[in-house]
Amino acid sequence: MKNRRDFLKTSALAAGTLALYGIGSKVAFASENNEDNLFKLPDLEYGFEALEPYIDTLTMEIHYTKHHQGYVNNLNKAVVAEKLQGVSLNELLGKVSKHSAAIRNNAGGHYNHSFFWKLMRPGGSKTPTDALAEAITKDFSNIDNLQKTFSDAAKNRFGSGWAWLIKSTDGKLSVTSTPNQDNTLMDIAEVKGTPVLGIDVWEHAYYLHYQNKRADYVSAWWNLINWDVALENYNS
Repeated sequence: MKNRRDFLKTSALAAGTLALYGIGSKVAFASENNEDNLFKLPDLEYGFEALEPYIDTLTMEIHYTKHHQGYVNNLNKAVVAEKLQGVSLNELLGKVSKHSAAIRNNAGGHYNHSFFWKLMRPGGSKTPTDALAEAITKDFSNIDNLQKTFSDAAKNRFGSGWAWLIKSTDGKLSVTSTPNQDNTLMDIAEVKGTPVLGIDVWEHAYYLHYQNKRADYVSAWWNLINWDVALENYNS
């Protein structure tokens, strides 16, 4: 009976979400309106269903088309209001303390999600390679230690936020986390560095499938990492 009740609750939640957002089977992956030097939703390199069973189709669809699109829309409104058209995303993040909370929250949300989508791929890839593999061995001894340290940061981030593996200016890898849509490129970040890995631990990233079991979501996410992209991030 308990399993059946849980199933019915999840089904009702999913149905309510579909009704609320009007989500159908066909969704445009990106807005092409960029003629005014505004930001746009990046193309996904895979379908909403491609990350199953680790991230479910409905969560991906809502997360991308509603949450990420919302950050883009609100960022563009703030950019126009503050006459910042044409300023790059990295420039906004690097001087975010000089801008409004709307810029901070939505520029962070746009960057973080764009980073997150690209970092994953259907089926993942086996292990880190080349310079990133060497750095992980140097700074964490092995991939298992990195995974534990990173997962602990993700699971223990109170409330909404992100966990990161970052590279500092001296090339050293470290793990940290940030609240809300902050990231380690912002001038207000307590720990600064170039993101190499990042996971979204806002509830909307996992709740439809995992409910309150954030640890299960974090554990499953390791099956999706595109280590080729992580290497590019490390080398950037």
